[in-house]
Amino acid sequence: GAPDPTAGASIDDENCWHLDEEQVQEQVKLFLSQGGYHGSGKQLNLLFAKVREMLKMRDSNGARMLTLITEQFMADPRLSLWRQQGTAMTDKYRQLWDELGALWMCIVLNPHCKLEQKSSWLKQLKKWNSVDVCPWEDGNHGNELPNLTNALPQGANANQENLGQCKSLEYQHLPAHKFLEEGESYLSLAVEVALIGLGQQRIMPDGLYAQEKVCRNEEQLISKLQEIELDDTLVKIFRKQAVFLLEGGPYSGLGEVIHRESVPMHTFAKYLFTSLLPHDAELAYKTALRAMRLLVLESTAPSGDMSRPHHIASVVPNRYPRWFTLSHIESQQCELASTMLTAAKGDVRRLETVLESIQKNIHSSSHIFKLAQDAFKIATLMDSLPDITLLKVSLELGLQ
Repeated sequence: GAPDPTAGASIDDENCWHLDEEQVQEQVKLFLSQGGYHGSGKQLNLLFAKVREMLKMRDSNGARMLTLITEQFMADPRLSLWRQQGTAMTDKYRQLWDELGALWMCIVLNPHCKLEQKSSWLKQLKKWNSVDVCPWEDGNHGNELPNLTNALPQGANANQENLGQCKSLEYQHLPAHKFLEEGESYLSLAVEVALIGLGQQRIMPDGLYAQEKVCRNEEQLISKLQEIELDDTLVKIFRKQAVFLLEGGPYSGLGEVIHRESVPMHTFAKYLFTSLLPHDAELAYKTALRAMRLLVLESTAPSGDMSRPHHIASVVPNRYPRWFTLSHIESQQCELASTMLTAAKGDVRRLETVLESIQKNIHSSSHIFKLAQDAFKIATLMDSLPDITLLKVSLELGLQ
């Protein structure tokens, strides 16, 4: 018989509702003109949430609405003013730009969009990219033309700002035989992609805001991974990726040789270490020990060159780029070392190896002293006899 005229579109079809473009433009323009007052930031975030909802419903107006919002952001007169004055954006305004970039990432990575759509968006992004006032990722302005694509979250860390808004979920393996190989699930692939992204070698970006975002995104992604209970399937993925990262060459942040200003892997390695330790202690220690290095504080000799010892180089205050988050990075390095010391209690060989790594890679006297205290506490726990090797480690670190 004839199709039901009241049935609506197929579940696979795109939805398309009426979009009052003029109203959207006026709203965004009004909120931006308020400069963060009267809850304008909250109102803009509500508009962003509406775009996310539209994208989730596969409403084709989602991309159009985001385009209208972006155009108003680009037309904000404060961008020209800040550029002329050489002043930085406010943090609230930077966060709005981050959200804008995250939503564009969702759009361009949409597997359902057609090639002509992607080409159209690329053309539009390049057009915005050519505008002088388009901000850099860290929210500042420079002499060179900024790049809108730099404002987009990169790699597997993309859109982590939004993850914190999600409710706690119960993760499970859902097979998708049409797309995946035998034994794979969306969960296993998601975990594997996250590990690949976290382990990629990447240069520390310029600017305080961008560097803080690197740390924040990494920690948020690891936090989401920690919500997932590791089963045999996921443990195999962890093992495989750890080996790949150790042997991954220049693409891996855990490769034998890395760039001197590569983002350190301490936080990620601590997560890998604690995850792998119950299943493959040898691989866990190998990964963590490789990640202990902090080449930005050492000589320019490559980490794979063992013929020349590394010497501590004086850190010039105006070196380029400046590592504004160095104190946080060093504390994460110290945490990784402390975690290994705790796990190695009672194992003389591993304790000696960890001690050598600490002496070679940690240059902060306060952190070395803290590790000496940690080793002493671990060695003299009340429920067991003192660990002589750990006490020696504590003494050596304390005397260093």
